[in-house]
Amino acid sequence: MEKPKTAVIVGAGAGGIASAARLAKAGFRVTVVEKNDFTGGRCSLIRRDGHRFDQGPSLLLLPDLFREAFIDLDTSLEAEGVELLKCEPNYNVWFGDGECIELSTDVAAMKKTIEKWEGKDGFERYLQWMQEAHVHYEASVVHVLRKNFTSLLHLARPSFLPYLLALHPFESIWRRASTYFMTERLRRAFTFGSMYMGMSPFEAPGTYSLLQYTELAEGIWYPRGGFHKVLDALVQIGERLGVQYRLSTPVSHVNVDRYSGRATGVTLASGEILNADVVLVNADLVYAYNELLPQSQKAKSLSKKQASCSSISFYWSMDKIIPELHTHNVFLADEYQDSFDDIFKRQLIPKEPSFYVNVPSRVDPSAAPSGRDTVVVLVPCGHLLENQADRGLNPQHAQDWQAMVSKARNAVIETVRLRTGADLASHIVDEVINTPASWKQSFNLDKGAILGLSHSFFNVLSFRPRTKHDQIKSLYFVGASTHPGTGVPIVLAGSKITTGQILDDLGMVKPWSPGGHEKRIVSNLDVVARPPIPLGPLVVLFLMVCWAVTLPYVLRYIRA
Repeated sequence: MEKPKTAVIVGAGAGGIASAARLAKAGFRVTVVEKNDFTGGRCSLIRRDGHRFDQGPSLLLLPDLFREAFIDLDTSLEAEGVELLKCEPNYNVWFGDGECIELSTDVAAMKKTIEKWEGKDGFERYLQWMQEAHVHYEASVVHVLRKNFTSLLHLARPSFLPYLLALHPFESIWRRASTYFMTERLRRAFTFGSMYMGMSPFEAPGTYSLLQYTELAEGIWYPRGGFHKVLDALVQIGERLGVQYRLSTPVSHVNVDRYSGRATGVTLASGEILNADVVLVNADLVYAYNELLPQSQKAKSLSKKQASCSSISFYWSMDKIIPELHTHNVFLADEYQDSFDDIFKRQLIPKEPSFYVNVPSRVDPSAAPSGRDTVVVLVPCGHLLENQADRGLNPQHAQDWQAMVSKARNAVIETVRLRTGADLASHIVDEVINTPASWKQSFNLDKGAILGLSHSFFNVLSFRPRTKHDQIKSLYFVGASTHPGTGVPIVLAGSKITTGQILDDLGMVKPWSPGGHEKRIVSNLDVVARPPIPLGPLVVLFLMVCWAVTLPYVLRYIRA
């Protein structure tokens, strides 16, 4: 009997966890090593005196990609005890002039909202925007999230090329939204989602309108018990398949055989060596190239690539329920574009920041003790300036993070008070804070950039770092900074791509389907049939032709 292949996975983030389960299903003996004493990476939980906080993502988008990951492992979210709660409305978007609008999957509610601000023809333009964003979404899933881009030639795939311009990669989200929405209010309401990619809406490719499309078409969901419930379920599936998790086990470096140029395993910080046929790195990519692999020109070039933003995140335990706040609240700066310029051009916290406030206890009461609220605040800010080239972005050549944290806290509390009337300051009984420095320290994130490398045009598709090392054999990557990109559902899709590549390289069968939507067929009622040819127009056409043919003869007869 052939000895099973072995794999070592560095990092127990979303990509590492999903890949471990997939490889184990394919017959590998898999070991996952993780520096922290918990799984999930940024998708982990913080618990304080009965309050539960999602450290990173607090809303679940693109639910079909999550379902697909579980189906590929011969189970389902429901079978694993994961209950998804629908958040309705999606958001309450608060403006400086005192107005608040709701974004919702309810078409009737959205019609009323759009027409309130842009009149009757505004809703028609909204539907046109949805149609464009629908194309962005469906084309991206089929031609980007299910395909690998291992060379520039893949940009010219016959299946992908027709969609290149339709994805509007050379225009910004703001420019595309401005085509359909005539007011500044709605342009802002339909572009702030670029923050999920760690980018400014004035720079993010128009393709990424797909994010707000999926919110409006498929909804925003929250796993009861916290986002980590999804990843914990994948951990348990993997363990049932034989995956071994070793927590509190940092890695010193990846071992590379000098003669064969092949990755042979990893050396742990303790000095222990773990040998494997395949090494899959789920650590931050820039960190991995600079700290875990032999120094190379590639490591230097990755360090110079544009990074996403970071965040100052507050986790507040409240001593009461804050009724003015809903599940997902977005507070947009009056100086909208300038606030993004402060983040992405000056690497600072904006003078007046836009920020996101999540109250998980509003949709899932288990997130807080009875009669209290759990509040998470995410304030996007610049990443750490770590070298002279970066510091040139900041005219002050310094980042005073203590002052910026204080500024962010005061701005949040004052903005929420002015726009909603809620007094947060006097009801915060406990506070935990994440800053760019703590993001870097806890998760080895280069520059503390919470979403990895930027998603500008020359950082995606064939230009994005590849899922397999160019020179070291048997070394693969999965995570936010590799293809296809950042965000938990996108990383799960990337896990399927990378593990599929591993199996292809080894000549092994992929024990899952290619994926995609399957239509249900129960009876003849569900068989696709062409619509009947309308006879009325054909009869009219026939009569018109007859009339055109006979008309000259009729006229000749009349004249005679």
